[in-house]
Amino acid sequence: MTSKVSLGGLRAAALAAVLAGAVGSEGLMLHAGRRNNSRILLALFTLWVLSPFMALVLAEVVSKGWPRRVRVALHSAMLVVSLGCLGIYGDVALGPPRAKQASAFVVAPPACWLLIVIVVTIAAVISGRQSRRGEAIRR
Repeated sequence: MTSKVSLGGLRAAALAAVLAGAVGSEGLMLHAGRRNNSRILLALFTLWVLSPFMALVLAEVVSKGWPRRVRVALHSAMLVVSLGCLGIYGDVALGPPRAKQASAFVVAPPACWLLIVIVVTIAAVISGRQSRRGEAIRR
């Protein structure tokens, strides 16, 4: 038995999560880097930390014609990335002092990018296979 997820509800939750994730991640990054006097470095970290969220919003904008399964995967990735980043960055920024706080802010964005690409690609491949199989059955 499969349950149909309301795409509108999932989309709304995903967009809210991405907004909260981006704002929260940026706030936590600024909190962790509050002792750093380099405005340029903080600006670069800002772009780096926000890059997965910007990519997710861009993907959402261009996903209108994508198969439903791929959009569900994208929205799910939006939720996972947002909550994951807030958890990781929150632990680093608000947890006990660490020697290399910046490493989480350096490593998490490319890990998020990789997760997004893998999830959306797998969903697209599965969706494509199922649509081709459906066409073959109809013939």
